[in-house]
Amino acid sequence: MGQYFVAVLPANSWNWVAVWCRNYLAWKKVALASVLGNLADPMTNLFGLGFGLGMVVGRVDGTSYIAFLAAGIVATSAMTAASFETIYAAFARMGAQRTWEAMLCTKLTLGDIVLGELAWAATKALLAGTAIAFLAAALGYAAWPPVFYSLPVIALTGLAFASLAMVVMALAPSYDYFVFYQTLVLTPMVFLSGVVVPVSQLPRSFQQIASYLPLTHSLDIIRPAMLGRPVDSIALHISALCIYAVLPFLLSTAVLHRRLMR
Repeated sequence: MGQYFVAVLPANSWNWVAVWCRNYLAWKKVALASVLGNLADPMTNLFGLGFGLGMVVGRVDGTSYIAFLAAGIVATSAMTAASFETIYAAFARMGAQRTWEAMLCTKLTLGDIVLGELAWAATKALLAGTAIAFLAAALGYAAWPPVFYSLPVIALTGLAFASLAMVVMALAPSYDYFVFYQTLVLTPMVFLSGVVVPVSQLPRSFQQIASYLPLTHSLDIIRPAMLGRPVDSIALHISALCIYAVLPFLLSTAVLHRRLMR
């Protein structure tokens, strides 16, 4: 049992940095294309939905619809960037590229590798979310300097969704299965969590479901921070995101240990 925990859990609090640095060096070669790619879809949604629906909807919760939507796009960008980095890029490093196999021949444990991958996915989420948040602030759809308060939450959101995606990656036999996670989990979450419409406008049963979703807890901090408003129940929201980050991490390492060591 002791040897199992040694193999699965991180060996120490800093080994994961080596995995993060490896991924950063590989990403740096295509950084510009990666950043632009992460911005294209969110910006299309922001301006397309913001101006289009904004003319019909008007003001929402005391602010313009595009300002309301901007915070949702920031949280969604963090969710998407972290999830896709994990289920596609990390899956390739684990499987086809056999990068994880090479890492396991060093002093790194499986826990070190998974934690490094999660930290890197959270970094990608922070870059994507911060770019949208700063652009929204520059266009007047978010408040300076309160928008800076949203940055730690963007990173924590990325970590939570990367951890959830790591469980999916650990269970999926191939890339083909990731589409089910995208269409059956991530996409419905966008519409249930208050990205496009306030949660208060949803049916009561959907509001109950939304209260348990990580994207809802993320938005309940990011949106007030970007609009310069006080955040209600901040400890609850942060605790929920931390639970979504930690528990799936432990589950994914256990599943990956069975998968890679058999």
